[in-house]
Amino acid sequence: MPQDDRADDIDVKTDYDNIWIRLLNMVIIAVLMSMASTLLGIMTVAQFLIMVFNNRQPNEQLAGMGTTMGVWMAKAARYQTADSEVKPWPWTELD
Repeated sequence: MPQDDRADDIDVKTDYDNIWIRLLNMVIIAVLMSMASTLLGIMTVAQFLIMVFNNRQPNEQLAGMGTTMGVWMAKAARYQTADSEVKPWPWTELD
């Protein structure tokens, strides 16, 4: 029986250590999300100006980049709120 107690202590310690690693990941993701939000604002203004001067035609590459960024931000938000254990890019592939 003492061996089972020791195994449980190791699992609790591992979980406790993992929560601090998760906090570090969450802080890094929060900084990245802030940067992504700023970049999204810049892209929004750029796309608007492109549309003004290009007969209301958006830049497809910029639109695609916005879609990819939106998917990343959603994945990051799910990790931040503990709805998912899947970390966003750069830990996993960018969808």
